[in-house]
Amino acid sequence: MKKDNFKNKTTGQLKISLRVIKIITIALICVITLLLSITIYGMATKEDIGTFIAPFVVGISCSGILPLQFMLMTRIKSELASRA
Repeated sequence: MKKDNFKNKTTGQLKISLRVIKIITIALICVITLLLSITIYGMATKEDIGTFIAPFVVGISCSGILPLQFMLMTRIKSELASRA
C-alpha cells in the first residue's frame, strides 16, 4: 500500500483494515508454525528426509511475509494515532 493511501481512508476503514491484517497475520503465523513443526519432526524421525525439504523451504519463504505485515500494521497504527 502506498503511504498516501492511508490519508484517503476514513478512521473506520483504517480500523477495519488493521483488524483484518491482524487476523491474517495470526493465521499466517499459525500455519507457518504448524508447517515448520511437521517438517522438522518428519526430518528428525524419518529415514527419507527428501520429502520434507520442499515444505520446509516453503515455510521458511512464507515467513518472509511476516515483517511486511508488521510494518503495515505499524504504519496504520501511526496514522490512527496521528488522527486522534
